[in-house]
Amino acid sequence: MTDYTATTTIATVPDGAGRVSPPADADLATMLLIRHFELALLDLFARGELHGTTHTCLGQEYVPVALAPLLGERDYVFSNHRGHGHYIARFGDPAGLLAEIMGREGAVCNGVGGSQHILRDRYLSTGVQGESLPVAAGVALHLKRHEPRALALTYIGDGTWGEGAVYEALNLAALWRLPLLVVVEHNGIAQSTATGAQMAGTIRARAAAFGIAHLRIESISPTAIREAAGPLVERVRDGDPLVLELVTHRLGPHSKGDDTRTDAELRRVRAADWHAVYRKALGERFAEADAVASARVARLVDEVAARPPAVWSTA
Repeated sequence: MTDYTATTTIATVPDGAGRVSPPADADLATMLLIRHFELALLDLFARGELHGTTHTCLGQEYVPVALAPLLGERDYVFSNHRGHGHYIARFGDPAGLLAEIMGREGAVCNGVGGSQHILRDRYLSTGVQGESLPVAAGVALHLKRHEPRALALTYIGDGTWGEGAVYEALNLAALWRLPLLVVVEHNGIAQSTATGAQMAGTIRARAAAFGIAHLRIESISPTAIREAAGPLVERVRDGDPLVLELVTHRLGPHSKGDDTRTDAELRRVRAADWHAVYRKALGERFAEADAVASARVARLVDEVAARPPAVWSTA
């Protein structure tokens, strides 16, 4: 078992001149695609064209983009209620996801899963907090026995550490040396409650209690995240579970209009948002990529909205 004292913190990325490390073109394109996809969902909801609820990952788009190249086809990904970016980074299929959310033909789950409950190949999302971790642990046990070197990744937020199922799963992951990668998108707020008001101690200490390795990264750079996490992810494949804590920001409300943060807090979050940072640092390169992503999503919305309703059958 990996010694938890190997915990590492990677600070936010500037180079010696204070500039921000630029993302690769492909990473930036996917991050911007997810950003405009989420903005489009909020617009569609405001126009009454979506049913149910909508949780966006605005501000967190770079997390799944950074991790996607570290995963293989045999790996499982378990997402959560804020999972649109996880799905797009995994499959590159915004059309199937939008059709699912809008209940249109071509929907990845025939329109019965909606925004939160998606099943495709080895990918599963759920809106139930903490549910995915014990399920992922069970899948990791299967992989350990039958598919060596494959792993199960599960995304959770800092607010999910109040769920007992999280600790039961970590206990078994440590005892059985499961290939389980727990990715914590630590955005500092659980629905409308600041982390400091709902979680005592640290995520690092919780991992330490089970003797599980922990890596905390404070960076918006997909490249920096991959370089730091990659070697430990490979050790997960050999049965060393890992809690990977990525410090990020939730730019928007929990769902739509339930944001209780002060104006000062929101200004701080917006200033640290990767979109604002890279827009300033990359100039014309960013503007061109942003315009391409915006136009692509606009065309996608028009095309999917024109489709007939999805039809679900038990056949």
